[in-house]
Amino acid sequence: MSIFYVLIGLLLLVVGGEFLVRSSVGLSFKLNLSKMVIGLTVVSFATSAPELLVSIQAAYDGLSDIALGNVIGSNIANIGLVLGITAIISSLAVDRDFYRFNWPIMLLFSIVLYFLLKNDEKLTQLEGIGLVSCLIIYLFVLIRRARKKKEVDEDGVDDGLAQSSYFKIFIWLAIGGTALYFGSEWLVKGATELAKAVGVSDYVISVTVIAIGTSVPELAASVIAALKKEKAISLGNLIGSNIFNIASVLGITSIIKPISVVDDAILSTNIFWMIGFAVILLPLAFIPKRMQLSRYKGLILFVAYIVFVGFTFL
Repeated sequence: MSIFYVLIGLLLLVVGGEFLVRSSVGLSFKLNLSKMVIGLTVVSFATSAPELLVSIQAAYDGLSDIALGNVIGSNIANIGLVLGITAIISSLAVDRDFYRFNWPIMLLFSIVLYFLLKNDEKLTQLEGIGLVSCLIIYLFVLIRRARKKKEVDEDGVDDGLAQSSYFKIFIWLAIGGTALYFGSEWLVKGATELAKAVGVSDYVISVTVIAIGTSVPELAASVIAALKKEKAISLGNLIGSNIFNIASVLGITSIIKPISVVDDAILSTNIFWMIGFAVILLPLAFIPKRMQLSRYKGLILFVAYIVFVGFTFL
């Protein structure tokens, strides 16, 4: 029964996330927000909704390990699994913004998270407010930089949603919200039962099964885009997702309810895997062929992710 809850929970999160993105983008067009702002902010927040709902549900249930493991595991999966598989299918170009802005910000947020947790083994409400405040500053700078460049990857924003009626937007929002609520609740319930059944901790399940599950939408979109040779996925998108996971998911969750470190593996092992996956992206982008993530580099990332999952269960 636990596996059924996990699978139905993941399915509802995928469906809920899709409808939430549709309703958010449709409403944003009604509010006359520019396509660029919608792409950089609204879509990013909406696609982080599954991780956010799972973490809030876990924190309320007193399962801080799942709240933290979900984000740490998802960030590792975004680079090792999603980016690795995507690069294996089709090489990815690396733009200058990667090493000038996006990568340093992602690494900074990752290191800040480590020190916040290492300090007193918890994320307090004040620290959550700090993370969300830093996210707002990041978004402000991101939008200013995009406006100066006068170009932004807007592939994730569907122009057709601008014609949606308020009634349709409300229906999408209701479906998305309901699916995310029950999906997060059943996923957390199923994960805790599964952990007990196989004799591992809640954290191990959250950093692997749940993390992969909440990264499924990104993985599916990336693989389809790579197969079609479309530039619908970029290194910047996945790095942005990692920044949102730390700043918005953990930030908002800890404001609602402080998150404590329960499993020692969080600070002794797995957060270093997350930082390590972030660090290795820079040399991979430059050596030996500059500004490209080739197939064999993607294979390196994917194999490293398999090793991480193996060590986590061992």
